[in-house]
Amino acid sequence: MTHLSNHVQLIGHLGQDPEFITFDNGNNLCKINVAVNEYYKDKAGNKQTNTSWHRVVAWGKTAELMNQLLRKGSKVALTGKMVRRDYEDKSGNTRYVVEVQADQFLNLSPVNEKVAV
Repeated sequence: MTHLSNHVQLIGHLGQDPEFITFDNGNNLCKINVAVNEYYKDKAGNKQTNTSWHRVVAWGKTAELMNQLLRKGSKVALTGKMVRRDYEDKSGNTRYVVEVQADQFLNLSPVNEKVAV
């Protein structure tokens, strides 16, 4: 049950092409931004959409595959965990980031579907 204490599942669309980085030590990092839409009806019965954006990172082989298979507009399902990290910006201020560290993903876009360019 301990894995359930920090478990994230998302289904959404990429807002831009993946950002892929290979470090000097050979490790790979892929960064994506995923838009998740929630739909509901307001008091008047009109359909409404609430979109939330999630910063997602993946490491190693998962990062390589994300970079190969996903593009802007791709629909993706992913699982992972929330991670919080801090860094120092150019001005010396400490900044905090919360992101999803993906360990698995599934490209839900059809193979022959053209994604947004």
